[in-house]
Amino acid sequence: MPSFLTKLLFNTIAAMVAAYLLSGVHIDSITTALLVSIVLALLNTFIKPILVILTIPITVLTLGLFLLIINVIIIKWTDSLVDGFNVDNWLWALLFGLVVSIVSSILESLFGTREK
Repeated sequence: MPSFLTKLLFNTIAAMVAAYLLSGVHIDSITTALLVSIVLALLNTFIKPILVILTIPITVLTLGLFLLIINVIIIKWTDSLVDGFNVDNWLWALLFGLVVSIVSSILESLFGTREK
């Protein structure tokens, strides 16, 4: 399992790649991308589990698809907290989350440290 700093670096790179690929996502600098990664990590660690627990009934009714909405909420919240990071609308936030997830997974599989 990669260390926290390695994951943070991978997520920062993934955020920059997502901003490059998606015209509705804007990141001013690499410092802003690092701050976005930190804020996303904190929100995903502390706030997301609470939201998941509170929305279990609707998540079950939607067969888990509501978890995508929770991810969008976390990304839009990050947008409001970090200056220099802008996501134009909810669709771009959904796409940003998907691209960041895919790119960071690829980076972790290629360059992540592996325990034996």
